[in-house]
Amino acid sequence: MTTTPTARKTATKAAAKTATAPAKKAAVAAKKVPARKPAAKKAAPEKATAGKAVARKPTKPAAPAPVAEKPKHKLVRDSFTIPKSEYQLLDALKLRAAALKRPTKKSELLRAGIAALNAMADKPLLEALTKVPSLKTGRPKADGSASKA
Repeated sequence: MTTTPTARKTATKAAAKTATAPAKKAAVAAKKVPARKPAAKKAAPEKATAGKAVARKPTKPAAPAPVAEKPKHKLVRDSFTIPKSEYQLLDALKLRAAALKRPTKKSELLRAGIAALNAMADKPLLEALTKVPSLKTGRPKADGSASKA
């Protein structure tokens, strides 16, 4: 049997393909095998670090939580009598603070006043106290118009 030149070329190409295909597969397989070994080596240290990370977890959340919190102050509720003119001064001071872009509550104003009095020396404190008249203790009597209503 004689083969034509074109048949020979295709047969040669097919033989070359089949001969090179196993060689390519072997080369690819050889490349993949070493690539897998380092991946396995990398996995082992990751497991070790994962075990270390598990050991560290309980210590991290416990430390920062108490340090970040502010101490809570115990609050005391009290009532007192104040002249109407001084009460209006509180409102005027609230408006003044709002104009300074610092909205303030009445209790904050009173606490700021107490802090300012506390910071004074003895002589200025006595001068400030003498300027304030003393008041009778207890609730003021109701006006006649208030009791009729």
